[in-house]
Amino acid sequence: MIALKRDPDMRRPRANPGLDRDIFVRPIAHRGLHDRIAGRIENTAAAFEAAIDKGYGIECDLQPADDGTPMVFHDEKLDRLVAASGLIGTCSPPMLARLRYKGSDQKILTFAQFLELVDGRVPLLVEVKGRKAGVDAAFVEKIARQARAYEGPIALMSFNRAIVMALGERAPKIPRGEIVGGQQVLASLWTGRRGTRERTAASRALGTGHGSVSFYAVDVKLVAGARKWMSRHAPDLPLFTWTVRTPRQRAAAARWADAPIFEGYEA
Repeated sequence: MIALKRDPDMRRPRANPGLDRDIFVRPIAHRGLHDRIAGRIENTAAAFEAAIDKGYGIECDLQPADDGTPMVFHDEKLDRLVAASGLIGTCSPPMLARLRYKGSDQKILTFAQFLELVDGRVPLLVEVKGRKAGVDAAFVEKIARQARAYEGPIALMSFNRAIVMALGERAPKIPRGEIVGGQQVLASLWTGRRGTRERTAASRALGTGHGSVSFYAVDVKLVAGARKWMSRHAPDLPLFTWTVRTPRQRAAAARWADAPIFEGYEA
């Protein structure tokens, strides 16, 4: 990991431009509308085309290749999804281009290829992966540059607040959001008083990033607490919830969130 150097000519992070509810508030297909039985693997062109055909928004993940090229891939390791092993971050883009997903002829897309495929047809929530500490400068720079050039509706998000802030410096006109899940809540529980409820911890995790984001994406297990906190502190920000799969989760998402990030069914 390389520490991100501040460009003196770059603006400091500011409150995000608003996320257009009319465009983004709709069911968001998690890693595309994937269905392995139907031959549509997560984060592949087939899954993205299926989501576009249904009019869903798309959530996808970005991991860096060895030179910082953003690749559309969820895991740090290749093993689960493709016929190779090791860390994606140790492979060059040409090496990754030769790989195929298990049981499929689909290849790993670069971020640029993904944006060309979607071509503005549906809104995109793009999760930028990153380690807990530090920011990969080349990775963030390339994502920001490609997002700025893209002409369709796009928003960037991450669990890593340092990445969220770095993206705000490099692409201040692109909406950015924070993803909140169990790890942040556990950290808040450790720093809170004994007996702190999960709901209070979730609120504290949300509150630390308030003011620098234009939406949140929270674990569906935390969505009720997140909505109650946002109704007081950030009523204008959209709330997405992930990953919605079961009927009970669908009901929670419908009650508390603006839109689900879903998989395993058609919304």
